[in-house]
Amino acid sequence: MSRSINKNNTTVLKKTPTGINGFDEITYGGLPTGRPTLICGGAGAGKTLLSVEFIVRGALDHKEPGVIMVFEEKAEDLEQNVASLGLNLKKLQKDGLLWIDHVHVDRSEIEETGLYDLDGLFIRLGHAIDSIGAKRVMLDTIENLFGTFDNEAILRAELRRLFSWLKDKGVTAIITAEKGTGMLTRHGLEEYVSDCVILLEHRVINQISTRLLRVVKYRGSLHGTNEYPFLIDEDGISVLPVTSLLLGRDVSSQRISSGIDSLDGMLGGKGFYRGSSILVSGTAGTGKTSIAAYFANASCGRKERCLFFAFEESPQQIVRNMRSINIDLNKYIDTGLLQIVATRPTLHGLESHLVAIHKKVKQFKPRMVILDPITNLVAVASLGEVKSMLMRLLDFLQNEGITVLFTALTHDKENLPQTDEGISSLVDAWVQVRDMENNGERNRGIYIMKSRGMGHSNQVREFVITSKGLELIDVYLGPDGILIGSAREAQELQEYTGAAIRSNAANRKNREIERKRLVLEAKIASLKEEFESVQEELNKTFVEDDLKKEIMEKNRQQLTQNRNSRYTENGKVNKK
Repeated sequence: MSRSINKNNTTVLKKTPTGINGFDEITYGGLPTGRPTLICGGAGAGKTLLSVEFIVRGALDHKEPGVIMVFEEKAEDLEQNVASLGLNLKKLQKDGLLWIDHVHVDRSEIEETGLYDLDGLFIRLGHAIDSIGAKRVMLDTIENLFGTFDNEAILRAELRRLFSWLKDKGVTAIITAEKGTGMLTRHGLEEYVSDCVILLEHRVINQISTRLLRVVKYRGSLHGTNEYPFLIDEDGISVLPVTSLLLGRDVSSQRISSGIDSLDGMLGGKGFYRGSSILVSGTAGTGKTSIAAYFANASCGRKERCLFFAFEESPQQIVRNMRSINIDLNKYIDTGLLQIVATRPTLHGLESHLVAIHKKVKQFKPRMVILDPITNLVAVASLGEVKSMLMRLLDFLQNEGITVLFTALTHDKENLPQTDEGISSLVDAWVQVRDMENNGERNRGIYIMKSRGMGHSNQVREFVITSKGLELIDVYLGPDGILIGSAREAQELQEYTGAAIRSNAANRKNREIERKRLVLEAKIASLKEEFESVQEELNKTFVEDDLKKEIMEKNRQQLTQNRNSRYTENGKVNKK
């Protein structure tokens, strides 16, 4: 049980949580405790199911016993009808948490002498409440009690009497009522005496059904006033309260890879911001799904869960097709990192798709969500309605910190920016892939229209899909503009040939220079050799002269010595 609190922190109204996914967010806590709530709507809107789920969730989640009193279906029929939604009413009855009573209303027994008496109903209902200590009560439907009554004054009095009796018992009650013509209920009085009124609608537009819920009034409490889509599936009712969200979410500065290195390179080599929204648009066959698959592959490669919503291809088709570009998504499906949900847009209404996506995201808890392509949703509703739905979905995913990638099919090749389902101004990054036809061939070009909060390349790159994967190639600018495909290859060949010719010419010049260098070096060597020869001859002459002088000196000294020796032998003394 919760309480509605005002800004002065004083208790305003006690509330009983319904346990219905999303509903308690709309009503800020649930239904008013100890008061009756009117659920009105046409046939097939989901009145009985919402009421039963309120009773069952109270018994299972809060251990609050409940009473279900039906005036149309038998108890056995009700048990079978809700069993397909995973609600086991028999077990709850066995455990003493539920009391189901079918009351057959016979006008002849109720009306006596023009008076309308509900005392018998009060006694029967009071016994059921007291028997199990019920906190919650369901009455389905109120028309069976007052369907043929024409006296408006007495009808209003009996309605007030019924509601007052329920309040006196202290139970939180849900009363279902059929929708009237031009009024919320058949009599047009029930909504005025009720404290809380919930309107359910089941609309069929263009053969597509959509269920919507709106809180018409809620005395003593704030509540959401918009129409909220809800989905009925095997898990019961899920309501999506995302019609209006504030722009106050946290943002991340972390960058994550797209899985395509060359595309990351156009973003400074770091990729996109985590939690951002990315739009990839282009004409048919330009590779949008392939780019989305690379995003999914990169997310799973980081051990982060990815949820892939496909509106054109089955999971088996996507897995098979991506193998041709060297991506194996099946291994991530087997490990539980990737889940591909494939549905036709016409299977549900637009709002039901929104609820289904919301529910899948809550269950799977992915870090990345891919929708491929959002253009197919136009088959379900108008462009304006699709934009509104995508805006609400975008707000929800980004508030959860989930990176989201949309692909969009464009039809007008000459006016690409105008065919993005109207969300190009909402997304953080916009990548366009386009056909580029020239010289009788079709090629692909890719460029970044915008990327908030980061520098990015303004160049158009050629986008090539091969068996090895995706690759972005620098384009060539020729006299007539961008050159891609065979024109680029021809330009590359021409430039290669020109480079080869220039290289050969340079080589010839280099060889001539080398030859002249060798000739010059040979001449220098010859002159050097001649110089050394002359130098050697000159040095030889100088050496011979010195040798002659040395010999003559030695001879002179020898002669002198010999003369002195002769004088000594003759006994003469040599005196001066």
